Amino acid sequence: MPSRRIEKVNRAILETLSAAILFDLRDPRVKNVTILNVETTGDIKESKVRVGVRGDAKVQSLTLHGLDSSRGFLQSKIADRLQTKSTPILKFILEPNWLDHLSATSQGFQEAAETAITTDADLADAAEGEPDSEDDDLDEDEDDDLDEEDGDEDEEDGDEEDGDEDEEDDDEDEEDEPTK
Repeated sequence: MPSRRIEKVNRAILETLSAAILFDLRDPRVKNVTILNVETTGDIKESKVRVGVRGDAKVQSLTLHGLDSSRGFLQSKIADRLQTKSTPILKFILEPNWLDHLSATSQGFQEAAETAITTDADLADAAEGEPDSEDDDLDEDEDDDLDEEDGDEDEEDGDEEDGDEDEEDDDEDEEDEPTK
């Protein structure tokens, strides 16, 4: 298992390569590239970069050749980011079945999501079919009665508050008048 330092270097290389390929690299051969993994040796002399490329074998071959051609440019970007004594030499490795693995994983997620939705739908159907609807009507009537009682008390309280506000207004009027 790599050390924490090597893991940080791997993560920095992956982020730098992804950004450089996406924004800075102008080679028309390099399209639809996904950086899957980076493995750097302990002495930071070499990095194996596993890439996935969408397309047929010809497109994959051209893309890998384009990445090899731009290796120096990409290494300079990594050198700027890492600022270490030495910059790892990049070795690009094509992962041919990465898309199959990705689609199999996403199908597993989709099946899990469908199961969860079905379960939620079953719960909703079960909740709608409950025979407790008569009890709900009684509860609503009780709530209405309680609201009416609360409303009467609120009106009485409101009258008392208005009287207090009038007294405060009188005090403010007295303060506003200039003294002669």
